[in-house]
Amino acid sequence: MKTTAMARRTECVQCAGPLPLMARADARFCGATCRKRSSRARLAARQERVAAERQARIPVELTSRPRWVRHKDKVPMRTDGRFASVNDPSSWADFAAACASRTGDGVGFVLTAGDRMVVVDLDHAVEDGRVLPWAQRIVDQLPPTYMERGRSGSGLHLWFRGAVAHGRRIRRGELAFEVYSDRRYIIVGDRVPGTPLELAELPDAAGLIASL
Repeated sequence: MKTTAMARRTECVQCAGPLPLMARADARFCGATCRKRSSRARLAARQERVAAERQARIPVELTSRPRWVRHKDKVPMRTDGRFASVNDPSSWADFAAACASRTGDGVGFVLTAGDRMVVVDLDHAVEDGRVLPWAQRIVDQLPPTYMERGRSGSGLHLWFRGAVAHGRRIRRGELAFEVYSDRRYIIVGDRVPGTPLELAELPDAAGLIASL
């Protein structure tokens, strides 16, 4: 039985230059430099794909703003690994840069008063994959909006357009939630399936939240 030998490659797949005369038959690169460049290019392409997939699951109202940071152990970090601050816009990045960074454990979004965004953070609202009754009652009282799971997997973040004068923490029995609109960063998790990919308007945010 005859076998057909594969044609030997003569050019580097990275720079298109000639391969060394003594290169192995399966060689693809002319040297270590091109091998590293190709590896970096593949990594960058993979990161871009991941960022694009994630962007498709996060409202453009967030991804279009340069309010992004990384986080480690719930501490906001710059993309270069230094500490970030919710009071220092120079320590934030755009969405693509934040996703491309390998610092820390993930990405977060900094809330600022000028953006008029409100986040309702329901603590320990999910158990065994189900939204607990007290949390579901709050979700049902608020307009349908972008909602994502917190980093722990047991919390829910509901995002709205609106504002509150001050952040609040509310504890009443099993009910436990926080509300933020300024000088706070929110770790952004996975979108809850079926929820809108946009922020609903919450015109009387303070009054409505007080009534929950």
